[in-house]
Amino acid sequence: MKERVRRIFEGLEGSADALVLVNSADPHLDHSFFYLFDAPSGLFEGSAAVAFPDGRLHVLSSLLEEESARQAAREDPSVSVDTMSAPDDRRGWLARLLPPGGRIALNYRELTHEDYRAVEAAVPGGSFVDASAAVRRARMVKDSREIERLRRAAAVGSRVAEEIPSLLHRGMTETELASEIEYRMMRAGASGRSFATIVGFGRNGAEPHYAPQEVPLEPGVSLVCDFGAYYRRYASDITRSFHFGPTDPELKRVHECVEAAQQAGFDAVRAGVPGKEVHLAAQRVVDASPWKGRFIHGVGHSIGLSVHDGYGMSARTEEPLVTGMAITVEPGIYLPGHGGVRIEDDVLVTDGGLEHLTTARRSYLEVPA
Repeated sequence: MKERVRRIFEGLEGSADALVLVNSADPHLDHSFFYLFDAPSGLFEGSAAVAFPDGRLHVLSSLLEEESARQAAREDPSVSVDTMSAPDDRRGWLARLLPPGGRIALNYRELTHEDYRAVEAAVPGGSFVDASAAVRRARMVKDSREIERLRRAAAVGSRVAEEIPSLLHRGMTETELASEIEYRMMRAGASGRSFATIVGFGRNGAEPHYAPQEVPLEPGVSLVCDFGAYYRRYASDITRSFHFGPTDPELKRVHECVEAAQQAGFDAVRAGVPGKEVHLAAQRVVDASPWKGRFIHGVGHSIGLSVHDGYGMSARTEEPLVTGMAITVEPGIYLPGHGGVRIEDDVLVTDGGLEHLTTARRSYLEVPA
């Protein structure tokens, strides 16, 4: 983890004596803690990590995760681990490691106010700087270990996406299908779901962040399935849209338009290109169709330890893509009261273009009712 620590310090605006990452209670965990400390499992609630510019990393773990913490430390000589038997141990541990009056970098984006006050109390006379941007930039470019885990997570998502048509039957509900998708991801090797699975039948597919309900599947409707797997803490995110039963001519054309828009987005991906160019390439395809104005979100985002990993692509994104970034490309068209189509894939940015991580069939598919 030495190289990851150094990358964060190199990206800081100004110098710092140490970087401190603190976890509160789930769901208020700092994913960047796990970026620096590659424990195989565990929540590490209340734990902390202190990193120094030379790459050293000290971790305070609860006794609940001691075995995972020790295993991670054995695999990396730059990491040392201590354990705490009570939450009050953390303040004394921080005070021993951090210099009084020191300049301490903190990940403000993920730090609770309560934990900020605790760190402040452990460093009398200290000053604090926001490391959020440096942490975000470091995490944005994946190393070989991260890429391999992203590939594994994407393979799980792709496999389950290919299985969805065989699962569909009249009368099944959105929640039933969502449950089946999550079950099959775990059977395929996922560590868990990377976000709450979205399944929308018919008109519900026109709401991008819809939560599945007890709505039965009937012939003649479209459906949108958006889901993802974690593999060793790294996420995939894939969306596929299908049609169940008799053809809906308009939604078939919508699907073909979205597929063309996604391909235009793929064609725009390469290192050095501002993120907005990927969005605009897809948007131009939709704007030239009868459904102009119904592509209502950004074309994608970065993925990694979080399914939304700190970088988004919209018509205003000037920040360029960088080799080693993992992003989604996910245009959609949404017709309120009728249905929607979204197609989403995970790709890795390369010097000359991209590598597809998710590989499931994208083209229009009408599933017999």
